[in-house]
Amino acid sequence: MTESSKPILYSYFQSSCSWRVRIALALKSIDYETIPINLIKDQGQQFSQEFQALNPMKQVPTLKIDGITISQSLAIIEFLEETRPTPCLLPQDPKKRAQVRMISDTIASGIQPLQNLSVLKQVGQENQLTWAQKVIHTGFNALEQILRSTAGKYCVGDEVSMADLCLVPQVANAERFKVDLTPYPTISRINKTLLALEAFQVSHPCRQPDTPPELRA
Repeated sequence: MTESSKPILYSYFQSSCSWRVRIALALKSIDYETIPINLIKDQGQQFSQEFQALNPMKQVPTLKIDGITISQSLAIIEFLEETRPTPCLLPQDPKKRAQVRMISDTIASGIQPLQNLSVLKQVGQENQLTWAQKVIHTGFNALEQILRSTAGKYCVGDEVSMADLCLVPQVANAERFKVDLTPYPTISRINKTLLALEAFQVSHPCRQPDTPPELRA
């Protein structure tokens, strides 16, 4: 692969959606270039005309790969899965595959968007922490229950799947918002097991090109 055709990931170190994609790229051993989009600096670099032309939703992650530009983390992960199927992130069994998608969507549609930066701006500074904690607790109460019936070593059985790529960044969000994880032993156990894997470590927010020095590990 020539240098110019290396995939480009537009990412923000602390974006949980970007982290999902970084894990997938690491697991599939895909070499890529990062272009940081700082969601806070300059009133949010995602609002620049240049970036809006790439992603009309003005969000990260956005991936340029194989001559196309893809946004939305789950769409990106599914594209990587279909074009670079090893290691497999969606089980062959249709029932397990449905469970993986159900868990991924529970996080990607039902929890994360309700506590992300754009929503927190709307609820006002003094309500942000309470709001985020309430949203995450509601989602985690459901997720803990789901995982009790689907989990093995990981979210669905004993193979890492797209569901795990969604879980770890969301637990990191929960910790950032000081959510007590004691009521969620299954979530906590799976998260701990996943964080020991290299792909989850190299993609971690504390190890990105745009991570501020004080947050680096």
